Amino acid sequence: MIWNPKHTLQLFSVLLVTCCFVFPSNRVAADLALLLAPVKNQTTSVPQCTLTLRLVEQNENGGKQNVPGMLRILDTNGKPLTLPELLNRGTGISKKSTSKRGGIHSWYVVPEEVQLKLPKAKLILQAFSGLETELTQKSINLTDKTSKNVTLNLNRFSNLSPEYKTANTHLHLMRLTKQECNEYLAQIPFADRLDLVFISYLERAVADKTYITNRYSMADLNALSKASGVLFGWGEEHRHNSSGYDEGYGHVMLLDIKKLIQPVSIGPGIMKQGTDGIPLSRGIKTALQDQATVIWCHNAWGMESTPNIVQGKVHALNIFDGGTRSSYEDSFYKYLNAGYKTPFSTGTDWFQYDFSRVYAAIKSPLSTSTWLESLKAGRTFITNGPLLDLRINNKTMGDQLKLSTKKNQITIRATGTGRIDFEKLELIHNGKVIATQKTSPLKNHFEAQIDLKLEIDQPGWIALRTPSPSVPKDPNRQQMTPLNEYGRELFSHTSPIYLEWEGRSIFDQNQAQVFLEEMKQNREKITKQFRFADDLERAHVLDVYSDGIEKLTGQIESP
Repeated sequence: MIWNPKHTLQLFSVLLVTCCFVFPSNRVAADLALLLAPVKNQTTSVPQCTLTLRLVEQNENGGKQNVPGMLRILDTNGKPLTLPELLNRGTGISKKSTSKRGGIHSWYVVPEEVQLKLPKAKLILQAFSGLETELTQKSINLTDKTSKNVTLNLNRFSNLSPEYKTANTHLHLMRLTKQECNEYLAQIPFADRLDLVFISYLERAVADKTYITNRYSMADLNALSKASGVLFGWGEEHRHNSSGYDEGYGHVMLLDIKKLIQPVSIGPGIMKQGTDGIPLSRGIKTALQDQATVIWCHNAWGMESTPNIVQGKVHALNIFDGGTRSSYEDSFYKYLNAGYKTPFSTGTDWFQYDFSRVYAAIKSPLSTSTWLESLKAGRTFITNGPLLDLRINNKTMGDQLKLSTKKNQITIRATGTGRIDFEKLELIHNGKVIATQKTSPLKNHFEAQIDLKLEIDQPGWIALRTPSPSVPKDPNRQQMTPLNEYGRELFSHTSPIYLEWEGRSIFDQNQAQVFLEEMKQNREKITKQFRFADDLERAHVLDVYSDGIEKLTGQIESP
């Protein structure tokens, strides 16, 4: 037999077991254990270099200032290095989301100047800050270095911060310790260059024991705001599911609430007890009385979204907060065409798995209330990459433009910029694409612009977007958009500019009839399938749909 090291290891293992059995206190067993340990745990020491790194960009005075951002370091084969000294940007996120680019887990947070232990080798450094800087790349050779200082200059291709403030309107964290959660909240929103983050309280039977953000008081959030440079707001996700994660009445964000609105979650589908006898509209009514902001979650998902929107109880709609459940057409356009002014909003739901954010134009100093007022006014665009601007006759997002037969020509200027090639801009009129423009490279970013004169002869709305991301479960919407640095499909969309024609706003009778039928069908489904303690509970829920049907019927029948 030919002997090899494996046989040596097997022999020592037999001797160790024998000696431990025969001589349990004998020194031989301990000596053999020490002999075997290096064989099992032996690693090759890699010479290291201490790298001191900072990210900078040019300030208003022409000097350089340190900025937070994201860093990725690649070896010569393009493989990302693990950087244990830094917080991984993909903390809390499944590695199934990692893409061919390396995905979110290949990036690390640089909150300030940092020191890293790196192999003495040739490496490639990549960095950016938020959505408004180009990707900076630098090759370094550490093969003969024991220490090195590196400054990465980030070039800003856009600066929207004087006019716009950015927010994530939907965020929860789970399965972290309080210390880990503090570190996450102090570093990641700051390095992603968010101005405002709403932490949302929510409940689910048993599982919510791990929802660490439920343990944050307003005092905790105020302390985080002072320490991190990011403003933290508070709210709750008020929700109902008919069974497990199936569609029920829906999920709605109640932001800037004065107190928790109970019950936070409704029904046996979520709480494993009770009935379906409380509509979301009851909690929404309390929130509105407390001057809170109401944002429907997840692409207007849920049976109660339409009756609440019809009755004017919803300030904005979140899209893509937790995935691309459906498209713009399915979510927003049908409400806009029926005459309901529904500004666009977004967030990330569980962890900040993407750049997803709302840019809101505000003139007052930033606070949760001033930012939410801008959101409700529709002075917003949503994005996880491309930056948009839309102007019509000197009006912008959220404005209403009054037109008539004597003055019906409008002048449109629409622009888009982005670090990643978003391929094209699309101008939308009443839900239809009326103009497109391909991107062009400019230095290390991409731009596109649409200039158009348009004759208007009807009421409606106009908005700007980049192409819709794919919808995984829809066979007709499988065309993917380009991926951003975190491995997510690009999206962006402005809230509309509204066109009033001869004193009239848009009201699509066909779409209104669709909503009417939808509410009637949902009322019937609830009557037959949902659980109620008595007839009074059932009537309380069904009244929401009956009130929506009555109001919409009146709109349809009015001249």
